[in-house]
Amino acid sequence: MEKSDLLKNVGKRIQTLRLSKGLSQVDLVGQIEGDIDTTNISRIESGRTNPTIYTLYRISQALEVPLEELVKFEPPTV
Repeated sequence: MEKSDLLKNVGKRIQTLRLSKGLSQVDLVGQIEGDIDTTNISRIESGRTNPTIYTLYRISQALEVPLEELVKFEPPTV
């Protein structure tokens, strides 16, 4: 799997979880501990940036899901 595909999959997973909880990107930023802005969440969800493991952890805490839930997706079939 290419790096860009992986980042897009993780971003899409975060977006799906966020929307399932009825949160906007602004709402999510408000629940994340520490300094992060809405544009950063937007870049993460679109796969345009590579978030640190700590950022992913903070997002998982804000979404109230285990960290591994953010990277859970079906691998492509070959």
